[in-house]
Amino acid sequence: MPILGIIASQNYPRGLTLDYLVIAGGGGGTTYGGGGGAGGYKTNAFTFALATNYTVTIGAGGTYGDPVTGGVGGKGNNAVFSTITSTGGGGGGGGTQTAIDGGSGGGGYPTAGAADPSGQGNAGGAGLDASDLYYRYSGGGGGAGTAGGAGSSNGTVGAGGNGGNGLASSITGSSVTRAGGGGGMVDGRLTTPTAGTGGTGGGGAGRVTAGTAPSGTINLGGGGGASTFASGTYSDAGAGGSGLIILRYPDTLTITLGAGVTGTTPAASGGFKVTTITAAGTGNTVSWS
Repeated sequence: MPILGIIASQNYPRGLTLDYLVIAGGGGGTTYGGGGGAGGYKTNAFTFALATNYTVTIGAGGTYGDPVTGGVGGKGNNAVFSTITSTGGGGGGGGTQTAIDGGSGGGGYPTAGAADPSGQGNAGGAGLDASDLYYRYSGGGGGAGTAGGAGSSNGTVGAGGNGGNGLASSITGSSVTRAGGGGGMVDGRLTTPTAGTGGTGGGGAGRVTAGTAPSGTINLGGGGGASTFASGTYSDAGAGGSGLIILRYPDTLTITLGAGVTGTTPAASGGFKVTTITAAGTGNTVSWS
């Protein structure tokens, strides 16, 4: 090898490996419909080079479905690290509005959204839309760890489906569960309605009483909770929570965050540094030296 080639390989070694966790934005819940699906969840190892820019994008959560128009919950936005893309969670649906597919699918009634592409999460739960308008029970949004629960009924007693649970990761050094699905709703005019719980890992719970449903937790990629009709009004559902990117790499390296990238890097531990990126627009980059 020429001398210059030797110097270059010493100063800019290739074949370094980092661990990543990339979670997309969760889907929004909808009013009188299903909970939002969690953002897509990807984790693995990645080979990278020094002095090279890698694109990072943090996906925002999806908007909640408009109670006036009966709109479906919005799909979450994708998260990107280099060639790795996690798909936004699917929005909840209901009535004539079909639940949306996504990293994890949105809950609905009667049809739930699928996990598409596969491998990033789970399907949402289905619900029930009986001929009597009062008997409506929606499914919960899917989570990274489990599928969303189905709505259930027994006469005038009904329950919305629970949001699917997220997955735990110890990439930061402690176990944290992320990417839970949003809970489903039940018509608030039923005798004994029970809302679906939010999935562990940031999923918003559904509602059976008047008032805005909880949104998915920001930077956990949780799905938004579904809302209902109660006390003579349609209440707002919850929006999806934004995603995040976590990168774990050797502590001999220094990361540089490009303009528009927001992240934190605590003190190194066990031979590694961990950078958590919570905000970055399309085209922003990170690099190492």
